[in-house]
Amino acid sequence: MSKTKKRVVVDTNVLLVSISSFSKYHWIYQLIIRKEIEVFITNEILTEYFEIISKKFDLKTAKSVIRTLIELDNVNRMQIYFNFNLIKNDPDDNKFVDCAISSNADFLLTNDRDFNILKKTAFPKVNVINIEEFRIEIKKKKS
Repeated sequence: MSKTKKRVVVDTNVLLVSISSFSKYHWIYQLIIRKEIEVFITNEILTEYFEIISKKFDLKTAKSVIRTLIELDNVNRMQIYFNFNLIKNDPDDNKFVDCAISSNADFLLTNDRDFNILKKTAFPKVNVINIEEFRIEIKKKKS
């Protein structure tokens, strides 16, 4: 069994569906909280998390989630120095791509189809993975 934690950039859509303890995807948020994975974020990603969580849940929940992420030592803030602009359909998604590249993440975790273009991009290589594929990767690590 590998002791190395998976290095992951989590797209907002995945974080959003994993927050509630009633969600079937809550195990992802628990991986973060239990420090079983390394997560990489930027200020721009944090801002988007806050905006979307406060719209879908409420301000209190958004503040709580952001505070938790900031305080965890397995959540790493990155400074982006170069923008690759690999996603043309939704350029706002590039903040996640640039973070994944800069952090040398194992995976960019998303259920957004706009990221599929990255599977055809040879360089820079970004391993895009959806929730179900990530579940399999985590199970492999534990076995």
